[in-house]
Amino acid sequence: MGQQDPALSVVVPMFNEEGVLPLLAERLRAVLDGLAEPYEVVAVDDGSTDATAAGLRGLRERWPQLRVVRLRRNSGHQAALIAGLMRARGGYVVSIDADLQDPPETIADMLALARAEKLDIVYGVRGDRSSDTAFKRLTAGAYYRLMRRLVGKQVPAQAGDFRLLSRAAVEALRDLPERTPVLRLVVPWLGFPSGEVHFLRAERAAGRTKYPFSRMLALAVESVTSFSAAPLRVATWLGLLGVAVCALLVIAVIVAYALGHTVIGWPSILLAVLFLGAVQLLCLGLLGEYVARIYTAVQARPAYFIASDSDPAETDPGDTAAPGQRRADDDPAVLADSRR
Repeated sequence: MGQQDPALSVVVPMFNEEGVLPLLAERLRAVLDGLAEPYEVVAVDDGSTDATAAGLRGLRERWPQLRVVRLRRNSGHQAALIAGLMRARGGYVVSIDADLQDPPETIADMLALARAEKLDIVYGVRGDRSSDTAFKRLTAGAYYRLMRRLVGKQVPAQAGDFRLLSRAAVEALRDLPERTPVLRLVVPWLGFPSGEVHFLRAERAAGRTKYPFSRMLALAVESVTSFSAAPLRVATWLGLLGVAVCALLVIAVIVAYALGHTVIGWPSILLAVLFLGAVQLLCLGLLGEYVARIYTAVQARPAYFIASDSDPAETDPGDTAAPGQRRADDDPAVLADSRR
């Protein structure tokens, strides 16, 4: 880091968040100005189709510490988050969503805890999710229980993407070869000294959620397949179960034949065929998930492309687009901006 690098960077990925921008800026700026130390806010516009980009430009005119990084297309929440982390320059980097369900006021507590106990990671842990629907609480609880069982108890329960990372932790993430790491699992896996700050989760300040059930399910599948081979072992056990059931059916057929009860047995045959077919399809599906990940890794396509960065000094040759991805200075748009 250079001498002019800020002490704190706050990364805010956003997609179609025009409604919440004024309130976000008001609360976040009050907190960061109150710290009385250099900071930057890296707002990553993930290809918004509403007035988010215009709102960010207007905020930047009145808020010099605001940086606006725009992606060429909508690349997803995790990709936008990684884009911000890789371009942040602060000694500490906090990631927070724009919807204000995670309170910006907690950032001061996270920073104080990291410095007091010399921690590299501080997780924002949701102490109360009563603002979420019952279905959301149920599915979120199931997700974290599954992740802790597969990955280990180092995965904090009820900790999303609201966290503080030291510069050392960010550089460790930069060195990872994964194209789109699931940060909720990868960050605990780093094993750096960590702590927790608890807060009450609020309702979304404006707009609508960007994580419907389909995206939650996709995140769960991505988390499991990227961090554990347990599903393949499930396929093995299902195969063994199928063999055992077939063996029992064979014994039942032999006994029926010996007792002279040989009648047309289409129900049992149909049951056996359906059971074996279901097991085989499930096993093929599990294998397909892992083959798809291998295929994606071999393609090595970048998780995102930077269209622009409002910071004209952002031409550091060491900057990367994502862990193991193309560098920012390889992006023609970034080069063009820097030469103006």
